[in-house]
Amino acid sequence: MATPKIAMEVPTPVPQIVPAKTTTHHDFFRDIILIILLVLAIFAVAMHFWIYPRMMTPEFKTPYQAVLLANGSVYFGKLSRAWSDYPVLTDVYYLQSVTNNDTKQTSNVLVKRGKEWHGPDHMVLNAKEIVLIEPVGESSKVAQLIAESKTQP
Repeated sequence: MATPKIAMEVPTPVPQIVPAKTTTHHDFFRDIILIILLVLAIFAVAMHFWIYPRMMTPEFKTPYQAVLLANGSVYFGKLSRAWSDYPVLTDVYYLQSVTNNDTKQTSNVLVKRGKEWHGPDHMVLNAKEIVLIEPVGESSKVAQLIAESKTQP
């Protein structure tokens, strides 16, 4: 005996009509506001990394500064580019210990850099090696010795 066949109708999907998206004034102004916020954020980052460190540059009101390095060396000179990774020290002086052979007494002498064999006229320092920077007081012994060295030939 044969089994009867049942015909089933499969419903056909009804196409959905989606209205086309139209740009409104609200979307336009939202995009403009986002662009303005992005520009302000970029400006704020630029201020932080470029302008702000320069505003924080130490000001020295004296002509000479004392620079103590991590190795214990102290140099006296005119410091420029203090905000950079490699500050520059010009008109450089340093202390040298001298021992008198007769009395065995040690004294410190201020020596002008530039009289060494290679004749340096400035020092480029690594900021990571600078421990501290101090102004040299205009009435200090170091300032007096520098002034005296300028009058000697």
